[in-house]
Amino acid sequence: MDKQKADLVTMWPLEESVGLRDELLAAYAEPSRGYHNTQHLTEVLARLDELADHGVSFDQRVVRLAAWFHDSVYAGKPDDEEQSALWAQRALSGLIPDHLIDEVARLVRLTKTHRPVDDDANGSALCDADLAILAAPPKRYAEYTQAVRVEYKHVRDPDFRAGRTQILRTLVDKPHLFHTDYAHKHWEDIARANLERELATLVS
Repeated sequence: MDKQKADLVTMWPLEESVGLRDELLAAYAEPSRGYHNTQHLTEVLARLDELADHGVSFDQRVVRLAAWFHDSVYAGKPDDEEQSALWAQRALSGLIPDHLIDEVARLVRLTKTHRPVDDDANGSALCDADLAILAAPPKRYAEYTQAVRVEYKHVRDPDFRAGRTQILRTLVDKPHLFHTDYAHKHWEDIARANLERELATLVS
């Protein structure tokens, strides 16, 4: 077992359901995934740890489960989040109370827009952790952009550049990228600088 998978095994929040954990690990390890893979899952979970360690309050078990499921289905299609949420609802039935299953599914669906309301502590934590890659150091950010391109290798360069530009401009136009106080303070400026640099390369 490689180190990344070994680390993920220790991050699984349902000790009694290792079979489900292994199904999810297999999904994230699919060869077609460039970015939405086990490294991304590891980074999201690590960012949740960082938020919790710095006093951000959220339901850690529920949000971590949502993190595990949030890209469990990834085909580059508009309904990926919906399909991931449906998998969570099916797979978690009987393992945790129904109201918690509903919350996990809601959080997974929220990662389609990353727009939690102000008092949504769980949603803010998950969305911030999911978008934290935008605040990565330059080398990791470059790896991220290259990995995203791999996932869209079937798309012609002009079409990819146009689509990626639209996504980045939507992000830049948001009043704030991050919703927890900690992430806004420590990640916002770095993320915006990364986005502006990438945009400059796409429109040049």
